[in-house]
Amino acid sequence: MDAAVVIVTKNRKQDLAVAIRSALNQTSQPRILVIDDQSTDGTPEMLRSRFPMIRFVQSDTSRGYVFQRNRAASLIDTEIIFSIDDDAEFSSPRVIEQTLRDFSTSRIGAVAIPCFEPRNDSRVRQSAPDSSHISVTDRFVGTAYAVRRNIFLQLGGYREHLLHQGEEGDFCLRMLAAGYVTRLGGSDPIHHYVSEHRSSERMDFYGRRNDILFACQNVPMPYLPFHLVATVVKGSIYAIRYAQHPTKMFSGICNGLAECFGGDIERKPVDRRVYRLSRELNKRGPVPLESVINRLPAVSTISQ
Repeated sequence: MDAAVVIVTKNRKQDLAVAIRSALNQTSQPRILVIDDQSTDGTPEMLRSRFPMIRFVQSDTSRGYVFQRNRAASLIDTEIIFSIDDDAEFSSPRVIEQTLRDFSTSRIGAVAIPCFEPRNDSRVRQSAPDSSHISVTDRFVGTAYAVRRNIFLQLGGYREHLLHQGEEGDFCLRMLAAGYVTRLGGSDPIHHYVSEHRSSERMDFYGRRNDILFACQNVPMPYLPFHLVATVVKGSIYAIRYAQHPTKMFSGICNGLAECFGGDIERKPVDRRVYRLSRELNKRGPVPLESVINRLPAVSTISQ
């Protein structure tokens, strides 16, 4: 399998240099594509001077990482796409080599790569519980995943109207509906040094907004009303108890509801059986592929 590493960046040139260096050190020698989302901190100059060997695309306008990751998938032609944030790095030279082996069956559409956030806690996320079977989960996080490019493109990539937050779970549900699963990886982890310059206000707004849009677009009847009410209640409780910017969260909830009931969002609900399986994966945690393989839709919905 050939692979490419995609990094979308904006105004984090020092972090970006660390991410690129870790990609260049990979034993599998992946192609590297960096898309700059209109940085103003000298990122293009740094890339040209320090990393002339990688492919670099500079955007004239800022479109956000969801749009740019979709764009990246159309600019490369490798079988597998690895995506990391510009404030992350591969912890060892073998992460890509190890992860490519995790694509051990055609039913695996994506691999959630183990991820560790040194600045937050010591827990390694997205790590397979053991190596005796293929562990299936409901989603990956955007800073640590690999995906089959053909599946990503044929599903239309990420839904760009989501803009920020939540696009991974939406994509993984649509991928599950097409008969493909997300596997928990067994590689060395990706280290994610969560940037201090992230906008928590933006994350709070779009996180709650996109939870609502996820339900409106994907959840089939008769589950939609219950799912939607639960989403509003849980989001409101979280905003009151834990949110750094509760007004932004409530604004996101209201915005999401307005978009859904205003007719701005096209409903494309998944099959009820797929929805129930996804909810089980979300609530129960990872399960062996062999325990759910007979519940997956036929893969003929996507041409190979």
